[in-house]
Amino acid sequence: MLNSSSFKVILVGSGDALGTGGRNQTCIWVRYASTAFLIDCGPTSLSALKRFNLNPNELDAILLTHGHGDHFAGIPFLLLDFILTGKRQRPLFIFHPPHL
Repeated sequence: MLNSSSFKVILVGSGDALGTGGRNQTCIWVRYASTAFLIDCGPTSLSALKRFNLNPNELDAILLTHGHGDHFAGIPFLLLDFILTGKRQRPLFIFHPPHL
């Protein structure tokens, strides 16, 4: 049974591939207890996470649903942010379908 006080889902981005209407591409932040992960990581994910005051360094993993760029093209920006800020102190796991 999930305790709702320790489970949080934030739709950081739910727009289409072109960001129609100014919406961010797919990115869903999930936190359960002390674990945080993203479901998909579109190209606008890093800026959207910062806009929501969500710290990318808290992420344990990214789960990719499929191989369209609007669902995974934000990963290089996250990695670059980790490198440039030097704040990442642990591994980031990326889970993906076999075709990726």
